[in-house]
Amino acid sequence: MAKSDAKKLMGKMTAPGATGFGGADTAIVDKREQRKRDQALGLVPFAVKLNGDLVQQLHALAKERGLDLNETVAAVLAAGLAAK
Repeated sequence: MAKSDAKKLMGKMTAPGATGFGGADTAIVDKREQRKRDQALGLVPFAVKLNGDLVQQLHALAKERGLDLNETVAAVLAAGLAAK
């Protein structure tokens, strides 16, 4: 009982999403706002299961191109579908 009370107190002492000293002052976007932004851009969530080696290749390609994983996967899919 005392442990759970202590955890509650500790949780109230730190603000959710707060960064420590020297942290970046970037605004954290909540999931609802991010979903609205994605919908405005015409993005649709699309989950797939891929082989681990393929995922590593996609991560390496994204890092090499300086893009995020979503942009890289979209480019690879678009190029693959255009070649068809």
